[in-house]
Parts: sequence; C-alpha cells; structure tokens
Amino acid sequence: MLELHQFRHSTFCEKVRLILAAKRLDYTVVEVTPGFGQLALFRLSGQRQVPVLVDGSEVIADSSAIALHLEAHYPTPSLLPVEPRARAQVLLLEDWADTALAAGGRMALLQAMGTDSVVRGALLPDATPAPLRSLLGALPGDLFAGVGEVMGRSERQQLQTNLEQLAALVSSHPYLFGDQLSLADLAVAAQLSLLLFPASAGAPLAGRGVAGVADHPLLEGLFRWRDAIYAEVGRQAEPVSAADPESASAAA
Repeated sequence: MLELHQFRHSTFCEKVRLILAAKRLDYTVVEVTPGFGQLALFRLSGQRQVPVLVDGSEVIADSSAIALHLEAHYPTPSLLPVEPRARAQVLLLEDWADTALAAGGRMALLQAMGTDSVVRGALLPDATPAPLRSLLGALPGDLFAGVGEVMGRSERQQLQTNLEQLAALVSSHPYLFGDQLSLADLAVAAQLSLLLFPASAGAPLAGRGVAGVADHPLLEGLFRWRDAIYAEVGRQAEPVSAADPESASAAA
C-alpha cells in the first residue's frame, strides 16, 4: 500500500495526489504537523520537506522524484512521452510550474490572505489549536498585504501574464502538450489550486480564491480547464487520513 506524507494544502502534495488519481492508485495519507511532525519525517526520509511517498521499502521525497518513481513502477496510464524530445518538453513544463508558477502563486495567495481571514484560518494544519487559529484570523490584514508588497508588484504582473498565456494555450486544446494527459497538465493544475481552490479543497476553501485572479474574465477558461483535468482523473474529494480507523485507503 502506498503511503503519502503530506501537508494538505501544499501544491506539491496536490500534484502527487493528482498523479496518484490519474494512475488510479490506492493510497493512505499521513498528515504531517509542521514542526514536531517533521522530526518524524526526517527520521523516515532524511529530510523535512513534503511530499514523501512510501512504496514498500522505498521512501521517495520531492514531487518530481515521486512522479518519476510512479511512472517507472506504475506505467499505466503513462504521463510521460517515450520520445526523448517530447519527454523533455513535458518535463520542462513541469519544472516551470514547480518554480516560476509556484512562486507567483504563493505570493498572490499571501496578498489575498490580507483580506480573507477565512483563508488564513483554513490553511492552517488541522491539528492547530482553536485559540491559535482564531488569533491568526484576527490579525490585521495589512500585516499580510504588506508582506506581499515586499515580495514585489512586478512578480504579480508576471503571474498574470503567465496565466493569460496558459489560458490561451488551453483555449482550443484539452492538454498542454500532445493529445493526452501528461505530467505537465497535472503540475500546472496543482499550482492553480491556490489561486482558486477546487472542490477537493473542501469547506470552507472550495470556490474561494485570489481576488483579481480567480475572478478575472480572461482566466475563466483556464480554471474551467483545471476543473476538467480534475474531473478526468477523478480528483474531486479529499483522501482520508491513514489515522482514520474507519478507512484504510483512499483513491483521490
């Protein structure tokens, strides 16, 4: 049985969940508590970052390494082309999503947290004590918005430009590369999950998003494309925790 160690709202963990869903693989989830829980993660994997996938005796850290492991060991359906040039193009798109798009998305979400106390509270780990959750929700929004400004307005504009270019790419084609679902689609879709939370994010996040992005008319088609990718792989519900005694596995 596959076991995914994750932060629920990490886009890189979401990327792995999308890959597992696309390959129709059952898995259990271990929700890592930031700080204390990362000590156990270090003992398991030799590092403190999520996601980490346990597959039998193998322990794999990093979403890209996990993607390659799953492609090698569970090749159906394939998410990477066999032809070297095509494979390289898909991997380049994945890397762009994991770096440039991810950085822009995090910055935009940080700015959005300044005006949305619900999002601030909901993004905390489930194990966060209620008083701390309430305290974060009550913090002045200007505190978060100010941090966003320090990160730079030019990055926000670059994100908007990139998203509009993505919207153009998917306006007349269901996939970013070729004629079938690939790792590039899943990597990009995962990063979009912080800009407009999908149904799988659950209450109260589902349907909320970054103002000026989630509701931008030029990006409506991009988020429809994202939702179509989610529907194709069946990723419309959140997996249950391995700690839940009523369920031993989940297929996202």
